[in-house]
Amino acid sequence: MHSQIHNRPKELSLINTSLWVHVAMESPNFTHGPAASNETLAQQARAPSVETGMALPMFMFAGGAIGNLIAIIVLSVSRQERKSSAFYTLVCGLAVTDLLGTCLASPLTIANYLDQRVLTYPQVCEFHSFLLLFFGVTGLSIICAMAAERYLAICCPYAYQRWGVDRRFAQRFLFLIYINHIFFCCLPMMGMARSVLQPSRTWCFIDWRTEEPVPAAYSVLYGVVSLLLILGTIVLNLAVCGALLLMRRRTVQGPVTRASVRQRWRALSSAAETQMIAVLVMTSAVVLACSAPLVVRMFANRFMLKYDPTADLAAIRIASVNPILDPWIYILLRRSLFRRLISLSRHGSSTHSSSPPSPQTNLFYPQLMTDGTVFAQLMCSANVITQLPAAVKFTPYDAESLCQT
Repeated sequence: MHSQIHNRPKELSLINTSLWVHVAMESPNFTHGPAASNETLAQQARAPSVETGMALPMFMFAGGAIGNLIAIIVLSVSRQERKSSAFYTLVCGLAVTDLLGTCLASPLTIANYLDQRVLTYPQVCEFHSFLLLFFGVTGLSIICAMAAERYLAICCPYAYQRWGVDRRFAQRFLFLIYINHIFFCCLPMMGMARSVLQPSRTWCFIDWRTEEPVPAAYSVLYGVVSLLLILGTIVLNLAVCGALLLMRRRTVQGPVTRASVRQRWRALSSAAETQMIAVLVMTSAVVLACSAPLVVRMFANRFMLKYDPTADLAAIRIASVNPILDPWIYILLRRSLFRRLISLSRHGSSTHSSSPPSPQTNLFYPQLMTDGTVFAQLMCSANVITQLPAAVKFTPYDAESLCQT
């Protein structure tokens, strides 16, 4: 009896200990620590990934904004005859468009990396989708307009002058492009399509896999318009380059005298014209290379059953690189640097031609090598030359007067 009473406190202490162990194991803090410390650790683990993800959009935002600002300044301080031309008005319009697209779309992406609920709001998602739609098709339209302006100036000079294609004409055309594309890209907000947050949760775009007829028709229409602008730009650029090569071939194969070689090259050459073609070709290549993947993904999502969100994200990122690359084309191909490159090429050609030329080339090349202004004025005044009928023959006096103008 005495031993039973003596062992009862030990049993009670063992029971109390087991109860405390059971309660501790049931508590969430037993294995994971306090709840506050768990949230802190999760935030600390998430912070490096957020910073890493934000690095790319912040770099693209800074590169696009700074590059386009420098390009606009470079274009603004150019010579008066260049600022008054339709081509450089369109170039400046493209730079302004890229700057606006960068400054409006990138902050939303950066804010979404900080708080992933930003693009979940329907109004914000629709606005982000509108920005991507608008600046994508507007950039393609402006580059196509630049190619059309060069085509009219070189291949259809009568129409170019009759329509009065100048700076005011280009400004009105840019305004028309903006108005039409604002209406076209606002159609999803009016109910013609639906903007959705994409699987990566970093950008919004139209629902290009929907089965509803009207939204599906809009996504196809947007893809067709973009594709037609791309094809039109390619065809016009090929036509311009082909026309210039044909003009050069006719000039070189025509009857040449020692006295008229310099005048012929001056009549067909201009550093400004060559610079315009170089800017056009390089800008077209960059815009088309950056825009084509997104157009391809639009048709792939519409007509192919395979769903590839990784390819969609890569396509929109490639399209976002376009505003970063475009301005550096205008900056690197500015007039002073272009003349310097031509001067270096002329110096290299002169050094290469120091050996005695053959009798057949003595008639043509010595004048080109000794005249310092010939290669500094490549592809000149195609506008003026092609404005005259093909039957008109140029004399040395006519060519000299054209160069003086």
